[in-house]
Amino acid sequence: MLMRLRVEANLTYQIDDPADVLLAIEAAPMEEQRLIDDGLTVRGGGPLRTVPGDDGIGRRTWVPAHGRFEADYRGTFVVERTVAPIAGLGVTPRNELPAHVIPYLWPSRFCEADRFVAFVVREFGHLPGGARVQAMADWIRANIAYRIGASHEKTSAVDTFVAREGVCRDFAHVMAAFTRAAGIPARLVSAYAWQLDPPDFHAVVDVWLDGRWRLIDASGLAPTEGLVRIAVGRDATDISFMTIFGYAQLVHQQVRVTRVDEAGEPVRGEA
Repeated sequence: MLMRLRVEANLTYQIDDPADVLLAIEAAPMEEQRLIDDGLTVRGGGPLRTVPGDDGIGRRTWVPAHGRFEADYRGTFVVERTVAPIAGLGVTPRNELPAHVIPYLWPSRFCEADRFVAFVVREFGHLPGGARVQAMADWIRANIAYRIGASHEKTSAVDTFVAREGVCRDFAHVMAAFTRAAGIPARLVSAYAWQLDPPDFHAVVDVWLDGRWRLIDASGLAPTEGLVRIAVGRDATDISFMTIFGYAQLVHQQVRVTRVDEAGEPVRGEA
């Protein structure tokens, strides 16, 4: 499916004492999401310094900030992504994995994969390859409730598994932990998401199946064909849209994703 998406984000914060800010809100030009145009504007901080994102996907921007801080991002991308059933896909033998994929087999701060091995073997061990991954996503969707405010920045996959509720980052943490517990690489992905309600930065998972990364949204809140990747990493620590090395107060934050035609006009009847 091919679609042209305009992504927009505004972050406005009050930072009373000077602090370093690390932004990750610029969508990443990639083979399946072609950049048409974009731009980042920052007020209340500078100078800017950019660094590559993990796995060479996207980039982060350092900003020394003080006072009223505002970051605006606008971008237009043509997304062409084939979304095929994953149930029939194979698992790459561990000794054949590319070097950059291997770290995503291991537990991380928020994805305690080693804590889920017994559960994953018992619940999903009878299923092969992609069918096992699909069953994990189905289980998460059926057994964990989406509830805003159910978690916080220190909530891990184990916490969410016990509480049986969370937001998109929590669904993604559990999905990544389950998958790694099964010996299949998984990484977290931050994304702009078409048709996500309410609009916000979205967290999903890339799972390595049949020789490449496959997007999976265990929350089921947005269609994967309408996702625009921003950053990837081990867990939410690596994909945070804004990391403040200090203290800040939220003033305003807004994210919007719109499907547009070649002239840049919104497609009628679609958000």
